[in-house]
This record gives sequence, C-alpha cells and structure tokens, in this order.
Amino acid sequence: MKRADFRSDTITVPTEEMRKAMYEAEVGDDVYGEDKTVKALEEYAAAKVGKEAALFVTSGTMGNQIALLCHCRRGQEVILEEDSHIYNAEVGGAAFMSGLQTRPLNGKRGMMDIRDIKKSVRPSDIHCPETGLVCIENTHNMAGGVVASLEELDNIHSWALGRGLPIHMDGARVFNAAACLECDVRLITQYCDSIMFCLSKGLCAPVGSILAGTKEFVDKARRYRKMLGGGMRQAGVIAAPGLIALKTMTERLEEDHVNARKLAEGFRNIKGLDVKGGIDSNIVMLDVGNTLYDAHGIVEMFKERGVLAGAINHQTIRFVTHKYVNTKDVDFALKTAQAFFNNA
Repeated sequence: MKRADFRSDTITVPTEEMRKAMYEAEVGDDVYGEDKTVKALEEYAAAKVGKEAALFVTSGTMGNQIALLCHCRRGQEVILEEDSHIYNAEVGGAAFMSGLQTRPLNGKRGMMDIRDIKKSVRPSDIHCPETGLVCIENTHNMAGGVVASLEELDNIHSWALGRGLPIHMDGARVFNAAACLECDVRLITQYCDSIMFCLSKGLCAPVGSILAGTKEFVDKARRYRKMLGGGMRQAGVIAAPGLIALKTMTERLEEDHVNARKLAEGFRNIKGLDVKGGIDSNIVMLDVGNTLYDAHGIVEMFKERGVLAGAINHQTIRFVTHKYVNTKDVDFALKTAQAFFNNA
C-alpha cells in the first residue's frame, strides 16, 4: 500500500551525502573542544545567521531552555505567545530549570502585538517579577507555519532595545521563514539577540539544533549545555550531516511551500473541510469542525488508507510537507480525503 507521511518534517532522513559525511567525519572529544567537525558546523552556522558564535545542541528544546537560562535570572518573567512551543511543548522547563514565570499573550496568527507586549512589561514594583526576556517563534508552528514580517520583528526589536530587554527567537524553522520572505535569513535574525534553529526539521539532518548569539552568550550557553547533560564527545558524526544540511538544504524549502499550498487548496475544495489561515510555509492546519467526525478519528481513517498526519485537537489536523513529500503524495492525500468525505 502506498504511504505518504505528513506527520512532521522531523521524519526526514539523512541524504546519501550526509551518510557518507557521517562515516568520514573527523572527530575528537568536543567537551575538550577537539572535534573539528563540530567546530566547523558552529562557525558556519553562526555566520549563516549573522551571529558571533554558535553552539551545537541535541534538540530545539534544549537550545530554547539554555537560552532562557542565559538571558534570565530566577524569579524573572518571560513574555511569549500563548500557543508558542516554549510555553506549551517544553515540559514546563522554564519553571523547572530556570525558575521563571511565563506571561503568555494572545497572538494574531502567532505574532504578539507590540502594544500588548508593552502593556505586559512589569512595573518597577517590589510585588512584581521583573520582565527578563521576550520570546518570538518564527515560523510559528501551532499558528500553521505563519511567518512574522520584517516590520513586525523590527518594531518589537527597536522597542526592546530601548528597554534593555533581550529577544530570543525560537527559529526552529527560520529558513522556511526566509524562503517565504525571499530574503537572506540574516535579515530576520538581526532582530533577535539569540536564536535557536533546528537541523532536523526539513533540512534532513538526523539530530541536533543550533543556538547562536554573541560570543559571551554562547560561552555561557556552553556551560549550561554541560550542566544539562549535553556535553557530547565525538559529536562530529552527527555534526557532519548538520553542516551539509545548512549548505545544501535551505534553498530547496520553497518546494515544500508549493506542495503545502497545493494541499491546502485541494482541501478547501472538499465539502465540509477548511484550512486555517493562509499558507506561509510548509504547515497546513486542516479544520474538520464542520464534518461529522472527530479529528482523531479522521487521522485513523487516513492512516488506514496510507496517509499519515497528526491531530492537534478534536477539530484540527496538521499536515507538514518536506523533502520526502512530493506532488504525487499531495494528490494521493487529496484523493483519499475526497473519497472519504464525498461518500460520508
């Protein structure tokens, strides 16, 4: 039976070039700073996003949580969007590891309004926690892969700079944002003090993310990585495919966006189905609220017919396009949906 996997762009597997690079990688003990492949990845990644330095970490969650530890003191408050990954999908790490309080704000298409951010900064009052950080997610996963505009980022950054507040960007899919805006990624990352981005989402590397910022920030982050158990030894074998990912995979992401738009358009032409918002990147949020079926049940129906996706809640199903989803897979998913809903 044919199988098309839209669950996530994390299911991408290393290319043959990556596998060869893993086998041939020059390695050393990275905790001693002796792994030349890791160093090469970190130097290339920092330059790629326009930052002074970068740190190779095992996951996006680790990168985000280290950023919180670096930027903030215990007892401070972090402003972030209510559907953000840091707030909802990192196991309460901000409270557990950093001793931070979170202040979630309602966002429009995943982006907080600068006016709401300004109003949320705590006054200088002995009863209140200090505001220590603003976090932005770009692209925004739960908003459907929405991309923040450069104007929005500039407005928040300019204001934060005046207040002495740092900005951390959860840029797990920031290269998708750059592809959408048709710009160099550095035009986006100039508006944050630190950024985390994933090598294993859409870029086909098997594991790992990058945390980048100033040299002072990354030096501090390296100590926290060690504290959290992220000190890796001969890590060049997993850094090598990450380096290839950054050099060869970022320019092809628009293909995934084209497939996502085709998928969304097809869903909208099926009675009872809708798609939330516009399609900026590679995520499609299918709204099944006007059908007689629960999203979890529909996901099982799709699975039985060879189409894999993920239920977000009782009426929303997430489809993610990536290198291993092509136009035939999109057509297959749409034909599967048409056959089911037209006969339901």
